[in-house]
Amino acid sequence: MKRNKASKTTERKAQMSQSIQPQSELEKLKSIFEKVDPNRQKLVEKLIQEAAFLAEQNDTLRSIITEKGMILIHPTNPNLQKSTEAGKQYLKNLQAYSVVIKTLSQVLTKSTVEDEDEFEKFLNDDNEE
Repeated sequence: MKRNKASKTTERKAQMSQSIQPQSELEKLKSIFEKVDPNRQKLVEKLIQEAAFLAEQNDTLRSIITEKGMILIHPTNPNLQKSTEAGKQYLKNLQAYSVVIKTLSQVLTKSTVEDEDEFEKFLNDDNEE
């Protein structure tokens, strides 16, 4: 028995809106930010969660796009084409994800708490003499 179009759409919406635990991406991002100053960690905590959520949503959208494609082509007139909603949302999410990751990257490069390496020790010792 074929399912109607409305039930398929409802299933996809349910898949995307269910409480997804983006643990793998979330844990990866948290581990990257472990060495960042704790005050800055608190500032970017929500951005990290948003990046993980967007990554998970895009994985779901990508699977739909792989199955259905990003563009619908009219069956009798191939010149008539339109983007799928999954394709449109994927591109929006990808753009938002890129902005969030860029922001996180800037915070990471500006505030990573690193141990003094040998070269820095040498320079500091040389300046003290």
